[in-house]
Amino acid sequence: MGTAIGDLLEKEEIDLDFLQSRVVAVDSFNILYQFLSVIRGPDGSPLKDQKGRVTSHLAGLFYRTINLLERDIKPVFVFDGKPPELKSKTRKKRRAIRTAAEEKMVKAQKEGDLKEARKYAQQTVRLTPELVDQAKELVKLMGLPVVQAPSEGEAQAAQMVADGNVYGCISQDYDTLLFGTKRLLRNITVSGKRKVPGKDYYYEIKPEMIELDKTLAKLGIDRQKLVWLGILIGTDFNEKFPKIGAKTAIKLVKKYKTFEEIVKETKYKPDFDYKEIEEIFLKPNVTKDYKIEFALPDAAKLKEFLCEDFGFSAQRIDSALIKLDTKLRERGQQSRLDQWG
Repeated sequence: MGTAIGDLLEKEEIDLDFLQSRVVAVDSFNILYQFLSVIRGPDGSPLKDQKGRVTSHLAGLFYRTINLLERDIKPVFVFDGKPPELKSKTRKKRRAIRTAAEEKMVKAQKEGDLKEARKYAQQTVRLTPELVDQAKELVKLMGLPVVQAPSEGEAQAAQMVADGNVYGCISQDYDTLLFGTKRLLRNITVSGKRKVPGKDYYYEIKPEMIELDKTLAKLGIDRQKLVWLGILIGTDFNEKFPKIGAKTAIKLVKKYKTFEEIVKETKYKPDFDYKEIEEIFLKPNVTKDYKIEFALPDAAKLKEFLCEDFGFSAQRIDSALIKLDTKLRERGQQSRLDQWG
């Protein structure tokens, strides 16, 4: 979910080829939620195998990752660990939203209103430990690194960028910037057109990069005040201040030197300790004990996992892997993909 500061940020439209040969961190939970939300049937039902298990996350993860690898983009998948205690309120609120959406989805499906059913279905996404484990297994079979964060994945990705081991972080969430990532890469694993919420209007989704230093320079603030900005308009760890939007928030953080002065100006008494939230963003729980090692995809095990275990089309999986094999050979890399039985 993150924080709604997008309209204030300095964005640069990029082509995916800009990321060629670069190692990038992937906010795995974020993209898995995307796939589970978007990859659905006309009535909002997710993709499922013959056993009734959801496979939307695996389909999105496999084909979109193949697309990155074909362009010689090297993804490192970072998975969330234990969330901060402050996130429990947000998680409880999201559960309530999901429950309400599920009831509306079922009602719309019974009434044959597929448009409404799909809309509410996208709000019912659950990322269970089982789905996460399946995603990790798929990533490893593709020969790609998995990094387990001790807490927030965005924070760990930001640390990896700071360490100079990855170029930027692929995520849709702007709070990645609050965690200090130097480069946020958006719309990398999504494509096509997106519907404007509540309207019958679509817009083209294009890859973009947001650089933290350029954003801070444009706004005329430092990173601490960017965190204050996020707190004012809401983060995963607190509700937004009433009647405070992004434009008002930036005026407040630029006007005052302390958050206490800002609170006084808003005449709102928050039920949380802003210093605790500030600490989560400025001094997050991360690790430097991680490895980034790439290997060639294990085609035989990939086919067994996707086709035999989850009922994916062997023809489509073969086609995707053959395209990847061609790219590997073009770059002079020895491939194991021709060892299929």
